[in-house]
Amino acid sequence: MSKVRIDKWIWSVRIFKSRTLASDACKAGKVRVDGEPVKPSYMVSEGEVVSVKKEGFTFQFRVVQLIEKRVGAPVAVTCYEDITPVEEKNKYNDWFLNGTPANEKRERGTGRPTKKERRDMEEFKGG
Repeated sequence: MSKVRIDKWIWSVRIFKSRTLASDACKAGKVRVDGEPVKPSYMVSEGEVVSVKKEGFTFQFRVVQLIEKRVGAPVAVTCYEDITPVEEKNKYNDWFLNGTPANEKRERGTGRPTKKERRDMEEFKGG
């Protein structure tokens, strides 16, 4: 096997939960191979760099092994090399562990924001 569809590969190595999500991400331009946006039918080969924009974060992977069928997580991690920049990983870990961006914390015990406070926060953030 010298090439595999990009949507199959990113689903097989468990970057997306379903092949439909993988395909939709390709169609939306969130998947790039060597810097170029690709369609779901793009045939990826070993050694190429795949960038995936997911939940506001950009992850980068180098294709090490091509697979078409979804496999268990321990096998999946051997099929790619994670080359995501350190600052992007740190940003993701902060978000994943805290659930919110670091600058959006409220004092403990103050409760939910009022309608006015929420509007002021949205205006401040440019929303």
